[in-house]
Amino acid sequence: MKVRNEQSDILIIGGGAAGCYAALTLGEEYPGLDVLLADKANIKRSGCLAAGVNALNAYITPGHTPQDYADYAKEDAAGIVREDLLLSMSEGLNEVTAKLEKLGLVIQKNPDGSYASRGWRNIKINGENIKPILAKAVQDKANVKVLNHINIVDYLVEDGRVRGAWGIDLAKEEAVIISAGAVICATGGAAGLYQPNHPGTSRHKMWYSPFNTGAGYAMGLRAGAEMTTFEMRFIALRCKGTIAPTGTIAQGVGAPQVNSRGEKYQDKYGNTTAERLWAVVKENLAGHGPCYLGTKGITLEQAAALERAYLNMAPAQTLFWRESGLNPRDYDVEIEGSEPYVVGGHTASGYWIGNDRSTTLPGLFAAGDVAGGCPQKYVTGSFVEGEIAARAAAAFARQAGKSGIDAEVQENIIKQVETFMEGSSEGNYTVESLEEAMQQAMDEYAGGIKSHYGYSESSLRIARKHIERLTKLSDKLRAADFYGLLKIFELRERLLVCKALIAHLAARQETRWHAFGEHLDYPERREEYQLFINSRLEQGEVKIIRRPLVESESKEAVG
Repeated sequence: MKVRNEQSDILIIGGGAAGCYAALTLGEEYPGLDVLLADKANIKRSGCLAAGVNALNAYITPGHTPQDYADYAKEDAAGIVREDLLLSMSEGLNEVTAKLEKLGLVIQKNPDGSYASRGWRNIKINGENIKPILAKAVQDKANVKVLNHINIVDYLVEDGRVRGAWGIDLAKEEAVIISAGAVICATGGAAGLYQPNHPGTSRHKMWYSPFNTGAGYAMGLRAGAEMTTFEMRFIALRCKGTIAPTGTIAQGVGAPQVNSRGEKYQDKYGNTTAERLWAVVKENLAGHGPCYLGTKGITLEQAAALERAYLNMAPAQTLFWRESGLNPRDYDVEIEGSEPYVVGGHTASGYWIGNDRSTTLPGLFAAGDVAGGCPQKYVTGSFVEGEIAARAAAAFARQAGKSGIDAEVQENIIKQVETFMEGSSEGNYTVESLEEAMQQAMDEYAGGIKSHYGYSESSLRIARKHIERLTKLSDKLRAADFYGLLKIFELRERLLVCKALIAHLAARQETRWHAFGEHLDYPERREEYQLFINSRLEQGEVKIIRRPLVESESKEAVG
């Protein structure tokens, strides 16, 4: 087993939106610190921005304030938010947007030169190349070293403090051990837990990045970090077949949701993010489906604008219209819900953090989709959190200094890697077969598409047993090469996140967010659950912690 040791003042795990912006901040503001950014893919086209984006969904337009945005996000999440985190994120939205424009991002303008808005909190961009722009800015920083194709597996923890992380280099096929004064986790959320809309070879066609496996959540759980609000799942309402965003149409041309009878039904259900999805579920169950976005009759100019907009983010939708002839001017656009995800950029799932984005583990900071308590952050909010985490991590690293790697720690890492590469898998199980079994169990018993997102106490018990069985079977998997090793680690990350998610779903005995958390035994909201459901992994079991809602949480109380 080849082993490579790296050392830095600050290690950033994940090169998506939050990770790249954290590296950019450290490169500009702290040139004296050595920064290492490790990404599983290549930062030029990795993470949720890999294919581009056609709007910045978090921006403070004229006539509004950061507090307005924080209030909107709180209402959409039915109050289960950290208001201090929301406000500190909202206050930086416009600044990071201006920064990206200076770097070369094209923001669409009105004739008077102002930004072209799409609703009161969104602005339109030409964002197909947003990730290459961000990646180039990071790579131009002299004190930032980028390690592409490094899959980080776990943190290095000593005396309760995170002192680095280790992983595998997929290109060189060697173990990589990285010591650091501080670590920023920006690995994104978790996709692939549930059976997706499209099976088999098309299962990658989903709303969220299929390569985001919940690695950051799993590493945090194993290290003993406190996590929050996994039960507030996110389920996307998308264009049927292509899984393209519906907001581009709904906000772009003001298309209402209609059923097969042509009726506008949304007013019956409410208008939060979860309720717009739940409305589709209920209309289909009532026999009024399929459901659509009512685009029929829009102008030629509007139809052309929609085609252009999707080329910046989801070109499959534009290609579908062209190939099928079902253009949005003559036909309404059919919509459907995706499978559930755990993602802290849209909902509040993730690490329990302080306002400086410090986790409950000293030396570890979180930003973007992996950071909890702050929903509706989207792209620009992830930038802001990367910036905040970078500054806090820099202060911590300067005080803590660089760490060394104990020889015994290195030996244990090598042993763990070699265990999964010795011999062949026991039995007839493969990573793919266990992953499919996991997704099926979650779909049927933990509130997936097949059960219309609903679950019960008894179904969650069955789901938990399946996940425990599959976890034991995953211990017996073996890899022929480092790519096979990567797939084993990814499966085990997803299984651990499933275990924590099931515990969270069971602990919140109410339905606070229809579809996102549809508890069939408790179909209403309950006042006693106006609180945070948090958790820690203790001796292999998920311990639930209930924390009261507070407007802010001091760093001392969190850490």
